[in-house]
Amino acid sequence: MAVFCGSKTGNDPLFTEHARQLGYLLADKNIRLIYGGGRKGLMGIIADATLEKNGEVTGIIPHLLTVSEQQHLGVTELIIADDMHSRKKMLYEKCDAAVIMPGGIGTLDEFFELLTWNQLSIHNKKVFLLNINGFYDSLLQHINKMHAEGFLYKATEEQIIALSSVEELKAILS
Repeated sequence: MAVFCGSKTGNDPLFTEHARQLGYLLADKNIRLIYGGGRKGLMGIIADATLEKNGEVTGIIPHLLTVSEQQHLGVTELIIADDMHSRKKMLYEKCDAAVIMPGGIGTLDEFFELLTWNQLSIHNKKVFLLNINGFYDSLLQHINKMHAEGFLYKATEEQIIALSSVEELKAILS
């Protein structure tokens, strides 16, 4: 399962807690974590938590970020991509579903590309939006507005499985 999230932890301690819980859940369910390969922020926390429980972790990082030593050297498998576009393509190809956690512009880029590819039938992978403490409430409202205004082919609930906690994801994976 691919996880897209911040290379920073954000201001809400719940983001860090849910990142750790998600890493533990993936390891407990024997689901390989596929992520951006970073060692910092929520990305690093998820990878560390998965590894702590002896889970498998594949990190895919663009060469540009290895120059500044942003890569996580302790993962099961580290793949160096030529660039950001190649990285995203590999992340999507290697996963069977994706979880979007709080993050910045890069996280939104990855989220919207997944939705676009689903809409274009390039793939049909489940997209779980982990809306911790309402982090994505405004975004979900805007996506619903885009649908109401006739710009989307599918309703939000057909493309996005919005969850408020890792516990909700755990129930789906059980």
